[in-house]
Amino acid sequence: MKLTIYIKDDKEQKRCRELDYLFFVCVLGLIGSFPLHYWSVEHLRLQEKYGRERGIRVGEAYGIASGYLFFLSWAGMWFSPQPRFALPFPKPQTIIIPYADFSIPLTHLLISTPFLLAGAWFGIGGVKEVTLRVAETHRSERIVSTGVYSIVRHPQYLGGLLAHVGFSFLLSALYSLISTPLVVAYAFLIARKEEEELVREFGSEYEDYSRKVPMFIPRLRRSRGGFQRASLEPGTATF
Repeated sequence: MKLTIYIKDDKEQKRCRELDYLFFVCVLGLIGSFPLHYWSVEHLRLQEKYGRERGIRVGEAYGIASGYLFFLSWAGMWFSPQPRFALPFPKPQTIIIPYADFSIPLTHLLISTPFLLAGAWFGIGGVKEVTLRVAETHRSERIVSTGVYSIVRHPQYLGGLLAHVGFSFLLSALYSLISTPLVVAYAFLIARKEEEELVREFGSEYEDYSRKVPMFIPRLRRSRGGFQRASLEPGTATF
């Protein structure tokens, strides 16, 4: 069984070769957003260095800058010109997008839909719980333990990872799919850094929470009524 990589014609092949660099520029942008995001969650260190008020403003500026740079670079990885792939099973059936000179293999649509729906549920649910302001600045002033944060500790990152896989299949974007381990590593390293800072700020409350709720993969446990989410006591915080 072989993965089929295809480019429609010589003209498109030449265009992809000329514009491949756009994908790698987006990858560099994604990597470049990492230190800004990393610094944005070091709330206590920034306040010690610049004073409380200025430290908060600097951290929020880092957070907003890293967020927009990350999102634009990330979306660019999905939509930039690159070789397209198609799964070899079943017999390829495509959906033609009128006026867009673009087609979606039916198999890819079926695979991508649950990833995109689940990604939207976790991502939007996470923003709804902590507010858009906190999601942008990576600074939380209150303890959150409700909604999707009772399922995983980092629902916004989980939603993003699911969306990345979903868009890669939906757009048949080969380079984007191959870059998935990079996106996973980014999310894991940032999540781990955030948790280190959360322990410094909230102490044993967050440590208790992290023992009860998994980082990315929801934990199910069996009960008389079937499966249910892991239980959670109040006293948690997350970005």
